[in-house]
Amino acid sequence: MTQQAPLIDGYEVIIGIEIHCQLNTNSKIFSNAPTSFGQDPNTSATIVDLGFPGALPVLNEGVIERALKFGLGVNAELGMYNTFDRKNYFYPDLPKGYQITQMANPIVGKGYIDILVNAGQKDEYTKRIGITRAHLEEDAGKSVHDALPQMTGVDLNRAGTPLIEIVSEPDMRSVNEAVAYVKTIHELVTWLGISDAIMAEGSFRADINISVHKPNTPFGTRCELKNLNSFRFIERAIKSEIERQIDVIEDGGKIVQATRLYDPERDETRAMRTKEEANDYRYFPDPDLLPVVISEETLAKVKAEMPELPQAKKERFINELGLSTYDANVLNGSRELSEYFEKVVEIVGKPNAKIAANWVMGELSGALNKNELVITQSPITAELLGGMILRITDNTISGKIAKEVFGFMWESGKTADDIIAEKGLKQETDTGAIKAIIQEVLDNNQAMVDEYKGGKEKAFNGLVGQVMKASRGKANPAQVNQMLKEMIG
Repeated sequence: MTQQAPLIDGYEVIIGIEIHCQLNTNSKIFSNAPTSFGQDPNTSATIVDLGFPGALPVLNEGVIERALKFGLGVNAELGMYNTFDRKNYFYPDLPKGYQITQMANPIVGKGYIDILVNAGQKDEYTKRIGITRAHLEEDAGKSVHDALPQMTGVDLNRAGTPLIEIVSEPDMRSVNEAVAYVKTIHELVTWLGISDAIMAEGSFRADINISVHKPNTPFGTRCELKNLNSFRFIERAIKSEIERQIDVIEDGGKIVQATRLYDPERDETRAMRTKEEANDYRYFPDPDLLPVVISEETLAKVKAEMPELPQAKKERFINELGLSTYDANVLNGSRELSEYFEKVVEIVGKPNAKIAANWVMGELSGALNKNELVITQSPITAELLGGMILRITDNTISGKIAKEVFGFMWESGKTADDIIAEKGLKQETDTGAIKAIIQEVLDNNQAMVDEYKGGKEKAFNGLVGQVMKASRGKANPAQVNQMLKEMIG
């Protein structure tokens, strides 16, 4: 279901987003310099990255395969013939005086991606966002403004780092839609394995274009918020810029097209420079790089390596496993998590998918978060968790005992069967033994029995608790409930 975003103070908001995503090749896009993060300044740049005369770029084939995967992931037209261009501008962190990018013939053309807005809330809805293009380019260096007192240093380690720039259509109409879009693209590139997308390291950042206008009037003048590298800052920056533009217009002023920066401490945007147009960059074909012609064999190889996409997997979890939309979204939070869950389901069977989902999202995720681990670092493998769930479904242990078993598994790495045997945790299912425990509880709690007979349901729950306590949690809860009612009534 798609819904119309609400107006803000009578204005409609128009948002388009450009995402710069670093591709996870070991070396740079046109040189053999490493792309590893955190090296000493200016130690990971070659004469190609520094723009020395006569140093020629050589295209890294790995970026082509990764870009194709992204194109397939957003249902896009693929540029089987694509070319590189020079984008000319002069900044201290751009030693060549131009950036190699793709303007005329990008590797990824028009496509789309579906986003889930307000996930898990009552007003949740799905919206399709158009992808205008995605093109390959090299990153610039970095100006470090606190390198020395009242001076700016230049670190060229990032110069030449491979990027794919993902340009959306201006299809978003609210802050929530914009954040959902960025999160969806972030999920996709990590899912495809083409980027680590660590925002704190600059390998995934967004430029947000925003304009406001009254309904049924032409679009307003847009401003661009540059280099936002956290979902929280993206949300706050967009809100701040929308408020600023509306205030300017309401005060009788005009919006000037500009590039702006977001100051999180003041929670406001400020002008960085007036916005350039494409002709200001004097694009022209790069004479040092030949056109890239992608063969059918290369495309077939990339298609064969494509994983099942997040949206398709979510739909399968809902339709085949009977999970809720919420559960499917959580379990597809990462490719690794979804694959872990599927391994558990293979062990316990599809009819038990819901209980598997509950354990993965509940006890396991809680333990991982507490210990600051990700799913690939879990000391409890999918095989171990699946084995424990089987002992719940065959009534060997109760859900309560299972939590004890889980704790022992986390610490020891032993199987549930071994722990149950060692600790004597097998659930008591012998009717005679349970009956004896119930009778003893009834004899010692006549007041509770009378209260239950008088219509107080809580008294019955109290009796159940007494039986479970007397059995040290080993009695089968379903049997206890049934037998207790029979023996009382």
